[in-house]
Amino acid sequence: MLFYEIKINYQRQTGEDNPGNVKETYLVEGLNCADVETRLMEEIRPFIFGEAEVPSCKKMQLYDLLPSAEGDRWFKGRVELITVEDNGKESRKAVSMLVQATTIDNALKNLKQHLSNLDCEIVSITRSPIIEVFRAI
Repeated sequence: MLFYEIKINYQRQTGEDNPGNVKETYLVEGLNCADVETRLMEEIRPFIFGEAEVPSCKKMQLYDLLPSAEGDRWFKGRVELITVEDNGKESRKAVSMLVQATTIDNALKNLKQHLSNLDCEIVSITRSPIIEVFRAI
């Protein structure tokens, strides 16, 4: 299955005030953009007030997804996996991983723990705009 980063603009009821415009980014697992857009709309329909627009949907290459029950944010880690060829030459492959955590320090800790058995180097870790991940059922 593939993951797609999908951005959506819509109006959301924000308490007693008038509806507010919201721009959100989600990660949805699916077959193609049409599939993930349909799935996302089903998930967030109860929160939408008025019309919704999907300005972008793009495939996201992920090596791994690390959810956490206590995490409320998603962080994107860039990691270089290191392998040594038969001829002794070192090879590096850059991959992306999403880690759910409460802080960037917790995300780094979770990522290091997950990668402890691999020969790799964490290149960067940043806060992702993704607010929620919807996996395929």
